[in-house]
Amino acid sequence: MTTTTLLVRKERPAEARLSAQPDAAIGPGEVRLRVDLFSLTANNITYAAFGDAMQYWRFFPAGEPGWGVVPVWGFATVVQSLHPGVAVGERLYGYWPMASHAVLRPDRLTERGFRDAAPHRAELHALYNQYLRCSSDPFYTAASEDVQAVLRPLATTAWLIDDFLAAQDFFGARAVLLSSASSKTAWATAFHLQQRGGVERIGLTSGANRAFCERLGCYDRVVAYEDLPRLDPALPCVYVDFAGNADLRARLHGHFQDLRYSCAVGGTHVQHLGGAGQLPGPRPTLFFAPAQAQARQQEWGAAEFGRRLLEGWNALRERAVAGEHPWLRIQRHAGLEAALAAYRRMATGDTDPALGHILALH
Repeated sequence: MTTTTLLVRKERPAEARLSAQPDAAIGPGEVRLRVDLFSLTANNITYAAFGDAMQYWRFFPAGEPGWGVVPVWGFATVVQSLHPGVAVGERLYGYWPMASHAVLRPDRLTERGFRDAAPHRAELHALYNQYLRCSSDPFYTAASEDVQAVLRPLATTAWLIDDFLAAQDFFGARAVLLSSASSKTAWATAFHLQQRGGVERIGLTSGANRAFCERLGCYDRVVAYEDLPRLDPALPCVYVDFAGNADLRARLHGHFQDLRYSCAVGGTHVQHLGGAGQLPGPRPTLFFAPAQAQARQQEWGAAEFGRRLLEGWNALRERAVAGEHPWLRIQRHAGLEAALAAYRRMATGDTDPALGHILALH
């Protein structure tokens, strides 16, 4: 058996290639899975952009200096098992390499799933090491696998951003500004903020994506990046940065005199990534969704946290795919070369924001 992996140049995330290697035999307690489908979004480009800083390259080591494997979210099926608690044929949702197959070492098994106990993942955040059995996952329906693969990880992040900001009473701000407003994580966040109410939602985007963002209906205002100076500089506001664009961040911090809070969630504009530097106003912080999730689970308990998260997911999923004008349309890419081409387009920003890309390497 051979595993084909999509490798990404760490220093130049838009550069990628395929690598095929013969599989080594799995050991006792391990399982081999066929990665059936996974989503490709701007979030994955963020993983590549922050690969070293946020340790994303460590999940699935490439074994080639200078190259990395971008983690993706999706579904896989067990094709070989040397673990008594995991059966061949089981279907799992979780964090996979952008590859045709993956090997896990299941540990702490429950009816819901297990964690991967591979030694190289021991120090990485537990959220990314969890694998869920589709047979008992309350989020799972077979008919919505594509939508789950695209939206579920982003939806969780968006729900946690909304929860965090509300818990802080929006830092006393009257408006939340969201950059890269056409991105799925941004509009999912705006959706949850809209359901909650009490704060204005201002989407910042390129001129090309402005009409798309306005059609979504989850933003009170949509402003092109070049029109940022037209916004009231005295507006008490919070900035949620989904773009990772250092130039935009500097312009925004310089413009708003009453910026209450600034956080970075992602880096979709890879060429403009940069540090916060000496900016006026609050120092930008990195919003790390797993930390907020862990804090809420400790406060509410795992069951209540899961109930609230599922409620938020169902509301977002229904809105995203419902009606004559859904926010999300699925586009499938079948085969290795198609997957490579899709990644390259996404990494260079060549994509329609209304599309959700599903890659199937087999």
